[in-house]
Amino acid sequence: MSSPRRRLIRTKPSYGQMMVETPPQSPFLDRTEKDLWRYLRTPRHETGEYVENEETGIEDVDLKIEETILNPSPLIGKEEQFRFAAENPVAVTREIVKRDLKEFIQYFWSVVSSDALIWNWHMTYICDILMDLARTVSLGKPKKHDVIFNVPPGSTKSLMCSVMFPDWCWTNWPWMRFICASYSRDLSLEQAGFSRDVLRSVQFRQLFPEISIKEDKDTKHNYRIQHIDKEGHRRLGGNRYSTSVGGTLTGFHGHILVVDDPIKPEEAVSELKLNTANRWMSQTLSTRKTDKALTPTILVMQRLHQNDPAGHMLRNEKANIFHVCLPGEIMGYRECVHPPELAENYIDELLDPKRMPRTVLKEMESKLGQYGYAGQIGQNPVPPGGGMFRVDNFARVEDIPTDANIAMTLRYWDKAGSKGKGAYTCGVKMCRLKSNRFIVMNVRRGQWDTDERERIIRQTAEADGNRVIVYHEQEPGSGGKDSAQATIRNLAGFSNYADRPTGDKVFRADPYSVQVNNGNVSLLRGDWNHDFIEEHRFFPFGTYKDQVDAAAGAFTKLTKKREVRQII
Repeated sequence: MSSPRRRLIRTKPSYGQMMVETPPQSPFLDRTEKDLWRYLRTPRHETGEYVENEETGIEDVDLKIEETILNPSPLIGKEEQFRFAAENPVAVTREIVKRDLKEFIQYFWSVVSSDALIWNWHMTYICDILMDLARTVSLGKPKKHDVIFNVPPGSTKSLMCSVMFPDWCWTNWPWMRFICASYSRDLSLEQAGFSRDVLRSVQFRQLFPEISIKEDKDTKHNYRIQHIDKEGHRRLGGNRYSTSVGGTLTGFHGHILVVDDPIKPEEAVSELKLNTANRWMSQTLSTRKTDKALTPTILVMQRLHQNDPAGHMLRNEKANIFHVCLPGEIMGYRECVHPPELAENYIDELLDPKRMPRTVLKEMESKLGQYGYAGQIGQNPVPPGGGMFRVDNFARVEDIPTDANIAMTLRYWDKAGSKGKGAYTCGVKMCRLKSNRFIVMNVRRGQWDTDERERIIRQTAEADGNRVIVYHEQEPGSGGKDSAQATIRNLAGFSNYADRPTGDKVFRADPYSVQVNNGNVSLLRGDWNHDFIEEHRFFPFGTYKDQVDAAAGAFTKLTKKREVRQII
């Protein structure tokens, strides 16, 4: 039986005179015979020739041959193929990581992370989609679709899509150009840096000595690939340009566009930030394609708002989008799973039971709040059941606790100025117990004009006493400042402060909702209880939000250090 055909190509070293030690064996040879045989028998998506770099001492094999191990001929037996693999570990390893993005990530994982890689089924699924998309681009065929991946934080989405994917593509198609963006320049450059670390690593140079970064085009925000072709000629390749959402893209085009986390979670409550991100993606990024019919866009993010970039793209009925939506759990979010058949892969209704078991998800809910959890983990920025508050968890108390048990008491006013119509003015009195439980002690609410409102606010402060701190919300603009100053003067003699909250009412109510839903907020029994509960039941979709807003404001001040100074 003839030995596999080999071919030696002499080239200039890719990294000057740098010497790289050849690994003694391929890690893939440690696999079971059945697993390795599966790889060896799988047809490669394209033929390709390998290069031996004389300076590095790496022996490589022309794997275009039909007689060799990775595309075996019927004339070569299984035993001979395994012997060949054992004698050529670098060639085998190189071929396997070129064929499969999953294998590439697993092989180079240690370059970008000191943590052990925990693989989950969703990662294989995402890799398969990315590889199919890249192969379509490589063939110059019209794109099948753009892709949206909605997955929870901590699911390795960024390392797969933003770090490893471009590097893997360059091992197969070094001419590809990428534009990569994130919500901030720092984050975008960090991901570009990780990607560059892989290209510079000893492991990468051992397998792909013909691929390197061009020395005079090597910055984090824009670096270019060069490679040595089979004739030994150095060729310019593609590049990676990294920017922030809203940043400049003039003069740059990409074969593949990758947008990873286009908006910061804390900024998702800002209509201005949402509109800026959506406009940049639809009007700026979309014009930076090498060929609009061929270049796909990959959007990777957890859901943050109904009008976030994912929601904005999905509402475009003319857009051809393949949507992958994978909530962290499917209890209450099964209808969000897309494609729907992926729900069958969940174990105990969990996406990733090893990294995101129920204990971790419970902790994340307490930190994110119910609304944040529904978006970032459930991929549906509307809490299950529609409302944020589980009002059945409001307990009732008959008596006010003794002063010895109370850590702090305050009243928070959400002001309006229309008599008999429109919005309500509402003042919620709440205390925090030393046990870190909360009691809503009283609610004053009405549709009063400005003069009557200020009179009632003063009367209420006198009834509450000097030990109760008073906060009142200051609306934006000069009118809001004038109103706040008027209330400050009206409450002379009492500790009172204007509060300038940021974000919408839903965002501000989120931490408060977590405590309500866990049974840590009680109501002192009173005739105001019914309306107070009903407004919470339908929030944020009910007609009025003043009681929730005032209660959330009181809760925030009871749980944080005073942030707003008295207006003088």
